[in-house]
Amino acid sequence: MKEYVKVTINDKEVKVPREYTILNAAVEAGIKIPTLCHLDLHDLKMVNRTASCRVCMVEVENRPNLAPACATPINDGMVIRTDTIRSIKARRVAVELLLSNHPTDCLICQRNLRCELQALAQELNIREIHYSGKRNKYHLDTSSQAVIKNQDKCILCRRCETACNEIQTCGILSALNRGFETVVGPAFNLPMVETSCTYCGQCVAVCPTAALTEVNHTRKVWEALHHPDKYVIVQAAPAIRVALGELFGMEAGTIVTGKLAAALRKLGFDQVCDTEFGADVTIMEEAKELIHRLENGGRLPMLTSCCPAWVSFIEHQFPELVDVPSTCKSPHIMFGTLAKTYLAEKLGIDPKNIVVVSVMPCVAKKAEAARTELSIDDQDNVDVVITTRELGDMLKEAGIDFDKLADEEFDRPLGESTGAATIFGTTGGVIEAAMRTAYEWITGKELEKVEFHQLRGMEGLREATVPLDGQQIKIGIAHGLGNARQLLEDIRSGKSQYHAIEIMACPGGCIGGGGQPYHYGNDEIVKKRQQAIYKEDERKTIRKSHLNSEVIKLYEEYLGEPYGELAHKLLHTSFTPKERI
Repeated sequence: MKEYVKVTINDKEVKVPREYTILNAAVEAGIKIPTLCHLDLHDLKMVNRTASCRVCMVEVENRPNLAPACATPINDGMVIRTDTIRSIKARRVAVELLLSNHPTDCLICQRNLRCELQALAQELNIREIHYSGKRNKYHLDTSSQAVIKNQDKCILCRRCETACNEIQTCGILSALNRGFETVVGPAFNLPMVETSCTYCGQCVAVCPTAALTEVNHTRKVWEALHHPDKYVIVQAAPAIRVALGELFGMEAGTIVTGKLAAALRKLGFDQVCDTEFGADVTIMEEAKELIHRLENGGRLPMLTSCCPAWVSFIEHQFPELVDVPSTCKSPHIMFGTLAKTYLAEKLGIDPKNIVVVSVMPCVAKKAEAARTELSIDDQDNVDVVITTRELGDMLKEAGIDFDKLADEEFDRPLGESTGAATIFGTTGGVIEAAMRTAYEWITGKELEKVEFHQLRGMEGLREATVPLDGQQIKIGIAHGLGNARQLLEDIRSGKSQYHAIEIMACPGGCIGGGGQPYHYGNDEIVKKRQQAIYKEDERKTIRKSHLNSEVIKLYEEYLGEPYGELAHKLLHTSFTPKERI
């Protein structure tokens, strides 16, 4: 039974659980205490409580020193003041000291107006810095295709460490050096490209400043759009349509599919397509591959391979298991491949003159697009990847009034999609989509109720059993690489009894991707995005990938049989064990 205690905050008495901190109690009482390093992820049962920034200092009766609210446990009868002159002055001093060792290029910073340090300085009415002295100066790390590390802007909040080491268990980031020279980075301060970083982007998502940002590719897109000889095709991932609206003041979970298509067309793309088409093709291949493994004694469990961050994770952390993932390329890479083969032939355009742009909720997709093993005839299938945030920036730059746009449709071909493709955007969605098709292919019967509710949810690790033609198919689902590690450890030790496993690197799946509108600290946002994904699935006329008429036509006219020779050549790949650094 939970034990409660009474505390008084700013003359307001509140009854809260004994395990609360002062900050938790203040939230319960509706009293705001400024924070910076603190990050409370309820759904992930993870808290960054380093108390390193000292912004949340408060006075506690009968204590001589101020206390950090985020890390100070409460006691019964505790009396707290958050609004004293002493507390306010301490906060201002803490923020001014951070600013004294911080670049002042806010106007051109990638996090301008989205920076928590900037917002806090404004909130505390800081108009001058009373401290001066030496400033740290580090080399800007632009070595990777996905993440930029700017340690000049690191404020030592350690939130990225919590994301990387405790949530994702990648172990890439930690504190280096001591004293004034302390900074957060990889071991030996190696360039990011020389580490085992998966580029999941969760460190980017939690960083309060611009110490960690995605590599910005908007200029590449503008250059392609203004090139007279290039035919520019854009595709948008399922998770974009339930998050993009947030960048324009819309409520989290607002479905903006039609506005998204209209906005992309207004930017000047020659063809506006849907990654969901690629997702439906992925299911055709992945479901057939699963059936092939089940019927022919293939390697089980089969793991979905749509998420590039988790694929990098298994290559570096579990190299002996690289034969376990499905050999399918991810949906946006499949789409790019088909755009430069099947669609290029239909349009009569030289593939070398086609530029494929992917709008993704993911930072890792930038690095994935550059992987040579995914190219065809030494030609990249996807030329440029931008995140949801980057698309939002482009729309604002172009002066497009997004929320007032009339809904439009995606272009055909490569624009039709099903509800099965939509649910790729959330954890459990890929394997549910696969089961909708695998069930009908194996049993020869129509699946009347397409929702597999046992595969849904937000628990980090879940499992379900799906009856399939007299066989019980055991399925495991993990989102967040820390949870994925547990499943992979079981496979390595021979304990796994699953037939199929879906893994997504980001908490919540793609809806919680590292390239989505910043949302950390508000678990409800991800839940609303998930609800919107399922709502979008429900309103689709066709909800099974193998019933997509354009996909059927693609196989009849071009690919032949799913998992056949040409499909395997164009849509499948292999993975390579890599050194763990």
